Amino acid sequence: MADTPATLLRRVVGPPRSTGSPRTVLVVMCAGYFLVLLDVTIVNVALPRIGSGLGADIGGLQWVVDGYALALAALMLASGTADDRYGHRRVVLAGLGVFGLGSLACGLAPDAPVLVAARVVQGVGAALLLPGTLAIIGQAFPDERGRARAIGVWAGIGSLALPAGPLLGGLLVDGLGWRAVFLVNVPIVLVALVWSAAVVRESRGASTPPLDLPGLLLGALLLLATTYAFVQGGRSGAGAPRVVAAAVVAVAALAALCVAEARRGEEAMLPPALLRRPAFDAANAAAGIMNLCTLGALFVLMLFLQSVQGRSALGAGLAVVPLFAPLAVIAPFGGRITSRVGARLPATAGLLCAAAGLALLVRAQPHSGYAVLLPAFLLWGTGLGILTPAVVAAAVAAVPAGRSGLASAVNNTARQTGGAIGIAVAGAVAGQPGDQSHFVRGFHAIALGAAGLYAATVLLVLALLPGALLPGARRCWAGGDGRPRTGEGDPDGAAPGSLFPFSFPTSGRDPGHRSVRGGGPGAVMVRCHGPPSSGDVRHMCCRGHACLIR
Repeated sequence: MADTPATLLRRVVGPPRSTGSPRTVLVVMCAGYFLVLLDVTIVNVALPRIGSGLGADIGGLQWVVDGYALALAALMLASGTADDRYGHRRVVLAGLGVFGLGSLACGLAPDAPVLVAARVVQGVGAALLLPGTLAIIGQAFPDERGRARAIGVWAGIGSLALPAGPLLGGLLVDGLGWRAVFLVNVPIVLVALVWSAAVVRESRGASTPPLDLPGLLLGALLLLATTYAFVQGGRSGAGAPRVVAAAVVAVAALAALCVAEARRGEEAMLPPALLRRPAFDAANAAAGIMNLCTLGALFVLMLFLQSVQGRSALGAGLAVVPLFAPLAVIAPFGGRITSRVGARLPATAGLLCAAAGLALLVRAQPHSGYAVLLPAFLLWGTGLGILTPAVVAAAVAAVPAGRSGLASAVNNTARQTGGAIGIAVAGAVAGQPGDQSHFVRGFHAIALGAAGLYAATVLLVLALLPGALLPGARRCWAGGDGRPRTGEGDPDGAAPGSLFPFSFPTSGRDPGHRSVRGGGPGAVMVRCHGPPSSGDVRHMCCRGHACLIR
């Protein structure tokens, strides 16, 4: 008898008939991860064609980019909780499905409002998908060494998405049109969806707090109102009634969010106790400012390269490769420096280097050659490669060992929020690319403003970030190279390219924890027994676990 639709659906989303090899699971999870990160940068190359094809002004283009970023920022903290509560496989399959539907809707969008709505759907799918990819990889590779290598592959795939986005986007836009940058996702998602359903087993987190729905809704309202105020302010002026109303809503949402989170205490989406740690606040502020400046300037830069300088989409994509390549290459080494000297020095150096690169962009004119842009891109990208792992490591090191996953999620949210606001501000300042002289002046103002904000952030870093990570804070977590930690148990940094994507410290029983109490300086954990069952623990690693030490 022929299968009914319900039977087919159960075959797809039900328990897998067989379990694939760990390598197969890794390939599928990396494919989903790559697509999500690719869509952060690939769309920027297509913006001029989207604007001309759909009749969208600069405000509409801002929402095309911000719709994705806002959904990610609003759901980042809650998605990890949903992932643990409802099952990693189930949430990843849902994320792939939603992301694929959003991509299809983007590619078929008849006008700008529909495209923006579809981008929000894409962002929702991405937020559901991201945390589960790493959790499923951890399940597929139970041994520590194999897991570390797998996480290294996962992180490396993420780093490739940054330079691949502009290049692939340029090829697709010039060859097939702007809709292709979205439609290319659909067949890949379909294959990943069916393959994931067949090879991935279900798993859940050991303990999951209840979903903080009030915090989620109020946080989303705050982000939406703030972004709307900036975007509409660029169109209508700061005193327009809609802008004032949006600002009032944002302030009210912020106040309500503070009250709601304080009432929930430790069960809050963002526990208030974490925000009472100056180093944690400084690290997340620096991370948010990093993306605010970078994504805001990048949004206007791609319009400048194409609409003002007349480059093709592929030409613009090739032009910004020197910006992304240093970020992907340097981030792992920046993480190692951070693990040895602390976050303050590399964060300061990264901020100043990025500031210098952005400041050089004021030399760019409509008819400037590439020799004017190249030094700016190299300095900017190098600074980001040094800065990114420093702010991630500082945020994780500033909280108790048991909250490192939440600290990383907060840092990710800060970066996404900063990027969304940066795009809104940059578009408001630059104006329409059609008014070339005004747009170029706005581009220069954005570059100088971003450089100044980077330089000002140095004062925050010097005042509040530690000069060196305390031994108990030098945790064993998966970094840019994904290798197992030994001896010192130092973090080697965030996942390469984590300016845009997401770094998730691993949890579990890693073999490289540093001894904090018992075993002497530099002692290495032999076996981790998890959280101690009594208050009298002679040997304790950096995670606060009772361990055997040698």
